[in-house]
Amino acid sequence: MALLLASCGGGGSADHTGGTVVTSPPPPPQQLRGQAIGGATLVPVATSGGSVNTVDPATLKALVDAGTDFGSAVTGTPTCAITTYTLKYHTIDSAGADTPANTAIIVPSGSNPACQGGRPVLLYAHGTSVLKSTDMANLSASEPRLIAAMFAAQGYIVVAPNYVGYAGSTAGYHPYLDAQQQSADMIDALRAARSVFSGIGAGASSRLMVTGYSQGGFVALATQRAMQTQYASEFAVTAAAPLSGPYALTLFGDTIFNGAPTVGSSGFMPMLINAGQRAGAALYTSLGDIYEPKYASGIDTLLPGTQGLGDLVAAGKLPNDVLFAADSLPQSSGYASFFGPDHLIKTSYRDAYLADLKANPCNASNGTPQSCAPAQPLRKWLLKNDLRTYVPGVPLFLCGGDEDPVVPYANTTSTAAYFRAQGGAGLQLTVLNVDDLSLGGPSLTTRTEFAAAKEALRRLTLNQTGSAAAADQAVKDAYHAGLVAPFCLREARAFLDSAPSR
Repeated sequence: MALLLASCGGGGSADHTGGTVVTSPPPPPQQLRGQAIGGATLVPVATSGGSVNTVDPATLKALVDAGTDFGSAVTGTPTCAITTYTLKYHTIDSAGADTPANTAIIVPSGSNPACQGGRPVLLYAHGTSVLKSTDMANLSASEPRLIAAMFAAQGYIVVAPNYVGYAGSTAGYHPYLDAQQQSADMIDALRAARSVFSGIGAGASSRLMVTGYSQGGFVALATQRAMQTQYASEFAVTAAAPLSGPYALTLFGDTIFNGAPTVGSSGFMPMLINAGQRAGAALYTSLGDIYEPKYASGIDTLLPGTQGLGDLVAAGKLPNDVLFAADSLPQSSGYASFFGPDHLIKTSYRDAYLADLKANPCNASNGTPQSCAPAQPLRKWLLKNDLRTYVPGVPLFLCGGDEDPVVPYANTTSTAAYFRAQGGAGLQLTVLNVDDLSLGGPSLTTRTEFAAAKEALRRLTLNQTGSAAAADQAVKDAYHAGLVAPFCLREARAFLDSAPSR
């Protein structure tokens, strides 16, 4: 109690000696990590009939069908009622200092045996958001609602942190793709959630699953790595399912700077650079070292914020995914839209990055992708956070689509190749490309339905616009978050359901 009061600014401990008040120093952050700040708070859910504390299966199905891509056709019909809570907890920031963060806890209930007794726990890492208000306890948003229907409504106790920098956090930035900090954040959320499980009717079994999508795929794999290599005596992960994540960060960054940027990179790259700077990686002396003058001022406090990427572009605070100058070389075929006069990154900065890439190449082989020593600060930061450093000791499921314009599928294939190249007899790895058109092999139903979903979107747009180019663009725009995500998540659930207990 004293520790919690002191950390929250209330109470505090003091010794009174000779009329002088001597305040005890705060405890080291490690002593606070994973402690809940207060109790779990019930979060009502808005429905067509009003606000309810517990959403029954039929109502949840209606909500999912109305507000989630593909609805219950992909998630399945809800089996359990769900109740959502939010919980604040202590974790660390990029510099290792104590900071508060928030997590959602979604608890299944009901008469079906799948909803009762000891239930498996799913630790979920969400995808990238540029909105500071992002809250996984807000079931009016698409990702929280999808996860609630996909997992909690099927009997999982879901713990879904918002991350430092989002709802419930006082930090003025987000440690984007900082593997150490983000995995610590996830672990601390789970610790805090466990401390309140009994008070909110969450009877947990020994089965612990870790999954996440996009940025969350990276965070999920980083979390499983940390649990295996640093906290094996505290956590026994049953299985993990990182999905469509940028696990191979050196490959990811080198590919972007070498002429093949990804959709959204003019927003996500500043978040990554800001995270490294906050963590002491000394990526720049001034923002003008990296960014064009039009965008440099204030970009380190821009994301996450109160505006979406489209609004930021309209306000002139970010370019429309134009990363490099029109005459900056090299430029990969098909990536012309990422080069132009109104660009984000200075050519001098890109040239310095490319010079280091030439002098100190990484990714020389599947087995030794990190056998390199980059000198350029951003490349050093990417190397530090590249997750190809260990071999998972639990069943692992990787899923994505090989036409992904946001997080290239090469992240999945190169990470899988690294794990396999280590030659461990105990490796239990399953990889799924939902865009695989072969007629044989596993997950045929999902791959067939995914192909049908792409074609349906293409035909709908073609009928509406009469433009084949617009139809192709619609598929590209929806590919990462709208198309791949629900199908990979469904396959992840099947994988986690069938994983043997440890």
